Amino acid sequence: MTPKRVLICTNRTCRKQGSQKVLAAFQSLPVADVTLESSSCLGQCGNGPMVLILPEEIWYSQVQPDEVKTVVEKHLQGGIPVKGMLYPKFHPH
Repeated sequence: MTPKRVLICTNRTCRKQGSQKVLAAFQSLPVADVTLESSSCLGQCGNGPMVLILPEEIWYSQVQPDEVKTVVEKHLQGGIPVKGMLYPKFHPH
């Protein structure tokens, strides 16, 4: 099984939108066998902070620090993506 990776864009636009706080929120809630990575631009500028969960390629957009706990508990620990937070460009409803 491929280990999970969480990429948090910390490039210019996402950083202006608060991605450093999102990264810090993930770092404060570590999950076994999940790697957190500060990422360069993920190519979705203006929709951030962007979070990409690999290997499933699940995209979350406009992630706020207070939403990180939900992603950790439901998706990273529970295995179920958080529907209301999915990036609609890649995960249409």
